[in-house]
Amino acid sequence: MSNQVPIAEGLFTWPADQPALLGSRCRDCGIANFPASTSCMACSGEDVAVEELPTRGTLWTYTVQRFMPKTPYNSGESAESFQPYGVGYLELPGGVRVEGRLTENDPEKLRIGMEMDVIFEPFRVEENGDEVISFFFRPVQ
Repeated sequence: MSNQVPIAEGLFTWPADQPALLGSRCRDCGIANFPASTSCMACSGEDVAVEELPTRGTLWTYTVQRFMPKTPYNSGESAESFQPYGVGYLELPGGVRVEGRLTENDPEKLRIGMEMDVIFEPFRVEENGDEVISFFFRPVQ
């Protein structure tokens, strides 16, 4: 069995039975930020708390990327195997928008304002066999 590792430390709880994105919220002005940071992007305050973000939100905007991304955003595809993919911003309750890949790439099946779940799935496999886990946004079914 492969070792599962997060795409980056501190982006989400991992390993976890119910993984969640990690953001920070300023205790002074209440603004939330993703990824979590040590200071507030709105007021520059340093009294912030890390919190698990909701796992369901609404699609704020999206596009379909039709060219292969460079490292570290490449999921291991080659020029021959590349498939266009959706990219969007998910607006989560509590006032934070998160950018990420969508599980859907057909614009006919996407609409701004639709509900989406945050899911965690394999993104690529490293040369050493580690399975890299990332977050994705999937339309609510």
